[in-house]
Amino acid sequence: MAGLYIHVPFCKKRCVYCDFFSSTHLSYKDAYLSAVVQEMTLRQDYLAGETLDTIYWGGGTPSMLTEADFEQVFEAVYRLFPVKEDAEITLEVNPDDITPDYVSSLCRLPFNRISIGIQSFNDEDLRFLHRRHTGRQAIWAAQLCTDRGYGNISIDLMYGLPGQTPARWEQNLEEALRLNIVHLSAYHLIYEEGTLLYRMKKDKCIQAVDEDVSLSLFTLLIDRMTDAGYRHYEISNFAQPGFLSLHNTSYWTGKKYLGIGPSAHSYNMESRQWNVSSLSLYIKNTQNGTSCVETEKLNIHNKYNEYILTGLRTQWGISLSYILTKFGEEKYNYCKMQVKRYTDTGILRIYDDRLLLSRNGLFISDVVMSDLLWVDSYTKQGI
Repeated sequence: MAGLYIHVPFCKKRCVYCDFFSSTHLSYKDAYLSAVVQEMTLRQDYLAGETLDTIYWGGGTPSMLTEADFEQVFEAVYRLFPVKEDAEITLEVNPDDITPDYVSSLCRLPFNRISIGIQSFNDEDLRFLHRRHTGRQAIWAAQLCTDRGYGNISIDLMYGLPGQTPARWEQNLEEALRLNIVHLSAYHLIYEEGTLLYRMKKDKCIQAVDEDVSLSLFTLLIDRMTDAGYRHYEISNFAQPGFLSLHNTSYWTGKKYLGIGPSAHSYNMESRQWNVSSLSLYIKNTQNGTSCVETEKLNIHNKYNEYILTGLRTQWGISLSYILTKFGEEKYNYCKMQVKRYTDTGILRIYDDRLLLSRNGLFISDVVMSDLLWVDSYTKQGI
């Protein structure tokens, strides 16, 4: 089984924090759609005939596309790839794009999972983030999707905003729980270089929350969601039983996926590929049948490091026997040596053959994963 990701790069305006590739030039839409179909035709062999069990439309703002736009691409998907009958098919939407007519159009399409980019139910937060919707619109959008029969709805929330208090963050979580959302992705605000948010911080227009506040917000997130019966299956993701994001889980468990569209990434276990981050170049190259893809061939060191970085993020952790079998005795011994300090202190737990982050380990996951990564012998010797 494999996944398909389709990147829709269009946005009405950019949010202050976003570093994903996007464009406000909707005039490119028709040419973009044609290029997407052409790219799938050119790259249909990348997954070696494996059946798609997940299809994910991300962005950008995929909900800027119309029913006819989606139909054009879906026709190509089902013609070019084998698709599992009950495949998880997700659409990312913005709350202000959700209307009764728009949801009716989605019901006529193959989508069976909706991911709503809410970020906050607080209007002050939303204005700061340059979001286009209000808290009331976010609630209404989620309720409308539920009322129209979508039982698999995920929402995104963001914490760690300047000036955000635990009380305000808890209000966001309580609203999500009142809506009975089956999946929540919650991300700490990151100041990515090149974003407006980064410049605002650099110019001292805003001040990031301190580490103690960040820890208290993350603690509140874990406690509130797990107490409500949600499964904390990945550092930033919580799901009611049976509603894990299959597509995102495939990233963390090493399954193949093909990324279509400008800046989209692909992985087939032997290499990583990524498309050019330019809408005009993507369209031009794809229409000419020339490659707009860069490739990184993965060696055994890359594969080991990716296994550590992705596996330890999840509730399934990493397997020592898998490391020995797939990456060899040297990396197996190195990993066992590096994890000892963390198993001795309870940061990492061992269940049978598997290593998992403990609750305390979640708070320093970046440090733990960094210490387990393979570095060349010169670096290890400090030379």
